Amino acid sequence: MFELVYKFFRRLSSIFYCIRYKNCFSFLGKDVRIYSPLKIQGNKSIVIGNKARLGEGIWLASISHDSRSSSLVIGDNVLIGHYNHIYCTLNIVIENDVLIADKVYISDNSHSFEDINVPIWQQQIKQLKGVVIGEGSWIGENVCIIGASVGKHCVIGANAVVTKDIPDYSVAVGAPAKVIKSYDFTIGKWVKII
Repeated sequence: MFELVYKFFRRLSSIFYCIRYKNCFSFLGKDVRIYSPLKIQGNKSIVIGNKARLGEGIWLASISHDSRSSSLVIGDNVLIGHYNHIYCTLNIVIENDVLIADKVYISDNSHSFEDINVPIWQQQIKQLKGVVIGEGSWIGENVCIIGASVGKHCVIGANAVVTKDIPDYSVAVGAPAKVIKSYDFTIGKWVKII
């Protein structure tokens, strides 16, 4: 009984949270659930599509660090787990039907560290290329995606560090992430990459 009441109030709080942020984003789709707490920066350049689900403890940021504008787009039916950190300074797109597990870091930028006389946090942001996570992909727990894209219908294994593009219909694991399987349409199966 307690669990049922808890779930009811949790869902109710997520609905109120969305109402609270309805005019906060550039666009907030229908039937979106956002669980608190949520940290938002640059909310007017963030788009969240229909039926998206955002877990608790997420940090969404879309902040331009130069004259170009930034854009963070989360598509329809995207499920984002707890304690994710998505930090955009130029362009990040998470396409429709993507599943992202807990504690994932996604960024299109990095810190410069060339000057050893200046603390790294005080150095310039290094702009990397935009990030696109393709439709229907699954990003495993503790994954880092930094300045690289993931194709559609991909699986990125837990703890992977993606710094180079992953092609469509691939399974990638490791740090740095490497493709270990791809889907072969001629035989209709996933095959290991040798």
